[in-house]
Amino acid sequence: MGKIKKWTIGILAGLALLVSVGFQSDFFEIAKQIDIYTTLFKELNMYYIDEVNPAKLSNKAISSMLESLDPYTRYYDEQGVETARIAATGEYGGIGVVTRYKDNKLIIRELLKNAPAEKVGIKPGDRILKINDIEVGDFDETGVAALLNGLPNTKVNLQVERQNKKMEFVIIREKILVNPVPYYTLLDNEVGYISFTTFNEKASTEVKKAFLDLKEQGMKKLIIDVRGNPGGLLNEAVSIANFFIPKDKIVVTTKAKIEKWSETFKTLQKPMDLEIPIAILVNNRSASASEILAGSLQDYDRAVIIGERSFGKGLVQRYLPLSYGTQMKITISKYYTPSGRCIQELDYTNIDEKGNVPKFSKSTETFKTEKGRTVFGGGGILPDVEIEKPKTTKTTETLLNSDAFFNYGTQYFYENKTIAEPSKFKLTDSDYASFKNYLTKNQVGFETKTEAEFKKALEIASTENLNGNLAKSYSELLTTIQIEKLRELDKNKEEIINQLSEEIIKRYYYAEGVYQQKAIFDNTILKAVSLLNNEKEYHKIIGHIGK
Repeated sequence: MGKIKKWTIGILAGLALLVSVGFQSDFFEIAKQIDIYTTLFKELNMYYIDEVNPAKLSNKAISSMLESLDPYTRYYDEQGVETARIAATGEYGGIGVVTRYKDNKLIIRELLKNAPAEKVGIKPGDRILKINDIEVGDFDETGVAALLNGLPNTKVNLQVERQNKKMEFVIIREKILVNPVPYYTLLDNEVGYISFTTFNEKASTEVKKAFLDLKEQGMKKLIIDVRGNPGGLLNEAVSIANFFIPKDKIVVTTKAKIEKWSETFKTLQKPMDLEIPIAILVNNRSASASEILAGSLQDYDRAVIIGERSFGKGLVQRYLPLSYGTQMKITISKYYTPSGRCIQELDYTNIDEKGNVPKFSKSTETFKTEKGRTVFGGGGILPDVEIEKPKTTKTTETLLNSDAFFNYGTQYFYENKTIAEPSKFKLTDSDYASFKNYLTKNQVGFETKTEAEFKKALEIASTENLNGNLAKSYSELLTTIQIEKLRELDKNKEEIINQLSEEIIKRYYYAEGVYQQKAIFDNTILKAVSLLNNEKEYHKIIGHIGK
């Protein structure tokens, strides 16, 4: 017995020593790398032949380091901290525009309805040249944002270029409130519809307000649309789930490296409605808190999920303060739905040397809902009712990621003073053909990988003096590729028309108009209405027999 005791003590002592050595080793390696970076940074700034910008260099180094971990762990300088705060709270002092800074140009992409910019006549497509006599091209994207925003009731002067004409505007900044529920309505057959775009601090309040108003109007069934909703605050997802499931139910659990950051989030309040049939609409851009809401209501058999497999973001971030007013958003844990599913799609831990990220969606692991239905782990929330659509081709992806829709929308707006109201607006085959004709004449930004590689080959041939007879052949081949490229788009005609419709409607009726149009014409919404009105089918999917 004595020997066993000594062996046990010896093993424990050895483990303690190994742990101690491990901690010391980690600490030494960290200290070593910090010292190397500090020394390098000092010498670089002191001796490099040209003038360097220490802040810009450091920001680039930090960003590059964090990008190698996952897309969500990020560093924020002082202005970035303010931008993150705006995203979380949904309010700021500004002029009420969505902008894009590209190639030293700041373009107005979207206007918020009744915001200061809209009131003075700013239009999407306007290019901002100066902000208070400061040339936009002299700043980076972060600096420009800082110039546009400011305290409410302060003045900002803008010089913009529109349709090759320069114009001056004086705008008084206001407190801008970003409503996470841009539109809700009562559809036919007593079906309520709530569009829901982000989980900021106002999310649960606005969803509750919309729900109660619809109930007062006679709503008997509900659609919650979180397609394209990238998520946000986890506690807001818990609060909204609590509207429809009983008190003291687990909505989500998180598991972290630091034990105190591993948490279980339960419903804390009495629910608003435990009986109303619910359909939640998701797509491949529904992420994070959207997936927590959809996943928890699916696990409790409380809603039918309709649409496409969701994005698959099962990682949780937390903001940590750093020195000099900066901060870092860092991935600290993974989250799990009530049935135990982690819906993280990409396995960032096992990125290969080429930068390829393996997927968890190949997993066939199954879980059970409260009533015993089978649901699947890994790779987002798999809908109960999948809406099939043609796979998005590489060519269509290139188009969707270009500025073609926006630029065409600008041209369309100035060629058409008015359009039909959203509930009656629908693009035709003729409109689609016009858009393709526009693409034929405007190839910039819509270059496929094939075109880029051929262009590169011609440039190489030119440097080797081998392009003498190639130019004509190249031109003919390029024309053939572009014809095939436009023909390839037809495979995703419906998706392209939907995207184009959104871009055009926003010019006349803002974000609200987009959802007004969808409520009438969108196939996924129409499918949800049909299902909610078929009580037998709804309860068959949900796992129990209706009354």
